[in-house]
Amino acid sequence: MEIKPHDKFRHFKGNVIEVICICKHSETLEEMVVYKHDNSYWVRPLSMFLEKVDVSNRKDNVTGQKYRFEKIGENLC
Repeated sequence: MEIKPHDKFRHFKGNVIEVICICKHSETLEEMVVYKHDNSYWVRPLSMFLEKVDVSNRKDNVTGQKYRFEKIGENLC
């Protein structure tokens, strides 16, 4: 899946986040996703952001979705 700035995703706990950019860790060069949630900026490894871990049976899954993040909106620019 391609992720672009301003794409929107829903976390399985119900939060909607907006991708700010993809960057690289300065020491490991691992790709990271910078995203905004509730006026705070967060970073998570791209591999973790995209991993397909089934969260559908977690008690804190308020959305009923299968994966941690699911795309709900895409930047068309």
